[in-house]
Amino acid sequence: MNIAIQSDAVNASLIVTVLMALLAVRALRRFLDLPTRVPHLNLLLGWIWVPGAALLVFGLLLHIPDGQADKLYSAFVYAVLTATLLRTYYYRPARTLLLALAPLLLLSAAEQLLAMLSTGWAKSYSNLLESAHGFAIIWLITFIIIARNQKKRLEQERLLHEEEEKARRLVEAQNAELERLVAERTATLRQQTEELQQALTDLKNTQAQLIQSEKMASLGELTAGIAHEIQNPLNFVTNFADVSAELVQELEAEQRNPIRNPELEPLLLQDLRQNLEKINHHGHRAASIVRGMLEHSRAQSTERQPIDLNTLADEYLRLAYHGLRAKDKTFNASLLTELDPAIGPVEAVGQDLGRVLLNLFTNAFYAVQKRQLRQPVGFEPTVRVCTRRLPTGAVQICVHDNGDGIPEAVRQKVFQPFFTTKPTGEGTGLGLSLSYDIITNGHNGTLTFDTEEGQGTEFVVTLPGAA
Repeated sequence: MNIAIQSDAVNASLIVTVLMALLAVRALRRFLDLPTRVPHLNLLLGWIWVPGAALLVFGLLLHIPDGQADKLYSAFVYAVLTATLLRTYYYRPARTLLLALAPLLLLSAAEQLLAMLSTGWAKSYSNLLESAHGFAIIWLITFIIIARNQKKRLEQERLLHEEEEKARRLVEAQNAELERLVAERTATLRQQTEELQQALTDLKNTQAQLIQSEKMASLGELTAGIAHEIQNPLNFVTNFADVSAELVQELEAEQRNPIRNPELEPLLLQDLRQNLEKINHHGHRAASIVRGMLEHSRAQSTERQPIDLNTLADEYLRLAYHGLRAKDKTFNASLLTELDPAIGPVEAVGQDLGRVLLNLFTNAFYAVQKRQLRQPVGFEPTVRVCTRRLPTGAVQICVHDNGDGIPEAVRQKVFQPFFTTKPTGEGTGLGLSLSYDIITNGHNGTLTFDTEEGQGTEFVVTLPGAA
């Protein structure tokens, strides 16, 4: 009867130990996340109850002494738990749990050693061993709490690291997307830049062609004026040459006359001499015109030189007028000049300033011609040029016409490149733009205008620093 009761007690104690081992393994699996960290060891831990069941069977068959099977199985469980903790030693809570089990392991080893040496010693130190068991349990609980806190802290750090990693990946993805967008935008901008560069090149070529066309148009007007200006002295030379030839014929006839008139020959010779003087005068006049135009058309540097402003204004006024008359023989206009003789020589680039005056005079004659076509009766086309020296020492050239004036809507665009009020084919819109650039940039002067619709327009060129 006693043996049966003792056997039931041993079996109950061993079964409780097996259940506690299963609970400990289950808790350890969850605490250390063994299925992820050590999956093979986790599978083996699932069979930890097998040795306990074997000891239970052997204890019933072999009548193992009281508590011996329980102690053996407890030692086995401690060994398995210790091996598991050593396997996951790299994990900080596992090291803490290993430290928590250390007193129990040492106490279990001491009990086994005392039991092996002497049963009496084990009984003598039973109180001490029970106290040590209490201390070991408290130690175990304390370090389990510490390990739990460590796990929470590590879990927070892991979550924080995952959030940082997620944020880093998101930033990298955004950076990659931004780099892609920047690359696409850069390619687009590069293509647009190339297109704009090509458009700018085409525009410069077109501008150069238009400027050349404007120069050729000015040259054509200048050439027409020169031709008309030279025609007058050449006509005089031709006419007086013809008259002189007739006088020579009369003189020869008189010399062949048997009865010669002594008063006729001196008169014929005097007329012939006067004709020759006039031929010489008009020949020099034609030569001076050609020489002056050659000087103006010759390629010059941009250095300023003293020039006679009054002579330059008078010559280009007549050249612009005759240039327009070469196109329209029916056109006539009054030319008024008020040239201040006290101006003296002016430091300027003669060729450029002549081009400005030619543009201003040509526009003035064009304006009065258009008004004459619109108002043929009661209107007298008039273009006036005056020069004067201001009290400040600057010199002004004023070109006034009594044309229709400039409409208020387009006054702000007068000096813009390529703007013109002339019909297509009659102007490029560069005359006033080039003139403004020559005066303002080339001579540090000003080019302004005053206009009134239906009354006329006056352009004023102001040149500082006159000599």
